[in-house]
Amino acid sequence: MAELRHSSSLGSRSSNSPLRAGGAAGDEDSSSPHVHDHSPNGGDDEDGRPRHPSRDRDRPIWYHFLGDDPRVSPQKNKISILLILILAVASLISVYGIVNHLNAPYLCKKDGIVLNCPHVKESPSPWQNPLSATTSWKPCAERRIGGISDLPPENETNGYVFIHAEGGLNQQRIAICNAVAVAKIMNATLILPVLKQDQIWKDTTKFEDIFDVDHFIDYLKDDVRIVRDIPDWFTDKAELFSSIRRTVKNIPKYAAAQFYIDNVLPRIKEKKIMALKPFVDRLGYDNVPQEINRLRCRVNYHALKFLPEIEQMADSLVSRMRNRTGNPNPYMALHLRFEKGMVGLSFCDFVGTREEKARMAEYRQKEWPRRFKNGSHLWQLALQKRKEGRCPLEPGEVAVILRAMGYPKETQIYVASGQVYGGQNRMAPLRNMFPNLVTKEDLAGKEELTSFRKHVTSLAALDFLVCLKSDVFVMTHGGNFAKLIIGARRYMGHRQKSIKPDKGLMSKSFGDPYMGWATFVEDVVVTHQTRTGLPEETFPNYDLWENPLTPCMCKA
Repeated sequence: MAELRHSSSLGSRSSNSPLRAGGAAGDEDSSSPHVHDHSPNGGDDEDGRPRHPSRDRDRPIWYHFLGDDPRVSPQKNKISILLILILAVASLISVYGIVNHLNAPYLCKKDGIVLNCPHVKESPSPWQNPLSATTSWKPCAERRIGGISDLPPENETNGYVFIHAEGGLNQQRIAICNAVAVAKIMNATLILPVLKQDQIWKDTTKFEDIFDVDHFIDYLKDDVRIVRDIPDWFTDKAELFSSIRRTVKNIPKYAAAQFYIDNVLPRIKEKKIMALKPFVDRLGYDNVPQEINRLRCRVNYHALKFLPEIEQMADSLVSRMRNRTGNPNPYMALHLRFEKGMVGLSFCDFVGTREEKARMAEYRQKEWPRRFKNGSHLWQLALQKRKEGRCPLEPGEVAVILRAMGYPKETQIYVASGQVYGGQNRMAPLRNMFPNLVTKEDLAGKEELTSFRKHVTSLAALDFLVCLKSDVFVMTHGGNFAKLIIGARRYMGHRQKSIKPDKGLMSKSFGDPYMGWATFVEDVVVTHQTRTGLPEETFPNYDLWENPLTPCMCKA
């Protein structure tokens, strides 16, 4: 942490006094009347001609390399010219490197935990992304207007693909994007995905209950052929849901495009209709063609639109957030991941009474018996996970970080969260420091939300849109919701601030009993100066949903 705290002061070392520097320069340039010319001919050269020091001094520097003395050999002239050419080429390379660095697509480079960033005057407002003005990327995954479709005729399709989109709303969204991409890879027709009835979410939402089906099919008509239902000629529809003969089950996680061509396509050609199950994370990122990744972005950011009534309700909630003070005000959206299930699954240790910790141990042993074992190894595991930044931030920790970033007590915060583990007692530190915490239930009346309560995913869609349109978005733990929000805000041009706390480094600061508030503030500011949704380099197995830069965005 010392390296972090002092990295910003490396360039502020003391220099010589301007007066001393000026005096030294004057001493060097001044000519003393007591200095005599000791050459044999006084002020003349060897040929007896008078010297012209002022004229020599005014000549360009290359003149002294070449000279005009006829006695200088041609060989020396050639060497001098060669040296000048080498210097010129080196200068051009240096200039090119500087220009290239200034126009680099990625703003900051990490050297260990020290961030080396371009010098940009930071805005004093915590609501603005200080380095966003230096970005030069724009979205480029839209469909081609007036382009020629490369979709083959309907009678040349290789067959039909059917998938169950499992999990919550955001996991289902990713599965739908992957399904379109897989259909494109195999030149197959996609049957409109079914949103599986999830046992955890207890939801029975259909695709048409949450997304605009007409827009979805029309927007992708030049990329993939999509049909609303199973073809009429396939009479035994129940077989598609239950029969092993109609299901491809051996697809590995993050499979390559070639895997589908070699292993799945032959079965589709044989059976004409096949279901892919399970289909969670069954398509990779860096092992598929770039145009396929661009197609996934097209689905995610352009084809998948929520129903108009969901969009309208979300816009109403956003408007109410921006006018809670009576005057237009910015607002922050906080995705607080501290539900009982998340706390239990993390296997991290949190502040609490002995009774509370004992109840959590019983819950973990019941839900995850293989991981729990006898519980003796969990304390060391919890410490290691916290150091690695793999534990959810507690509400009190979030409050301290936000205050250190400069957000005042009056900040309006929209909270997207499930039932917080520990209830009001756990939320008290956050609410004391930021009393203006609201949820969609606080902003809208019961009657307004009645129609959305029929489907859990509809309520999740409202949270998604309000967070997406916020002035500042803050995530506290991983998950598909936060990844999709940050990715979408990046796709919009990296202008909106999306804060992703460095939980590993923050755990060291929280655990230092001797650290004062001023030092902690400096640590927080330096650590997070570029963790605000700016462009980032991609890497092997990078997450396309959080960082759509390389395949889906172009230089502006």
